[in-house]
Amino acid sequence: MRLRATVTLLVVLLVSGVAPNSLRRTPIGAVSAAGRNGRTGSVHITKNCSEYFAAHAAAGQFCTITSSTLPEIPAAATTRVYYDQAFGLPPIGAKGFLDSNVLLYVGPGDWAVGRCTLDGSTGTGLCSFTDGTGSLSGFRARIDVAPLASGVDFSWEGTYKFRPDGKL
Repeated sequence: MRLRATVTLLVVLLVSGVAPNSLRRTPIGAVSAAGRNGRTGSVHITKNCSEYFAAHAAAGQFCTITSSTLPEIPAAATTRVYYDQAFGLPPIGAKGFLDSNVLLYVGPGDWAVGRCTLDGSTGTGLCSFTDGTGSLSGFRARIDVAPLASGVDFSWEGTYKFRPDGKL
């Protein structure tokens, strides 16, 4: 619960522009180069959720991006997907669903918001992202989620778009 409050506070501070400029790589409200040119394409991402499962899939936990074809979402220990809701039941192989707001965090000032829904019995699901800040300004994506053989890694396959100038 404490981590969830911390993540929520971080998002509020970044969105409101209260966070010091030294924490931001791109000023809040600034449009990334990708957002200015309206680029679209396919995205292929792998995420590792060992930390998420070790914490019993609790709210505020994260998965780490380990590979990505999109330069704005680099594979790095700090590129994470934070989940606002707990899974409720043991994830893969159990009945139940995860339906959670998510924060795709690349770094200070560079993040996107969305929602992920996963079927607990199969590990498959859908994530959609609706906007972001900094390098992810104007980011939209529809991503199919599927488990990989390891049981803690998942593939994200889908399409993305950067809206020109971040306009709706």
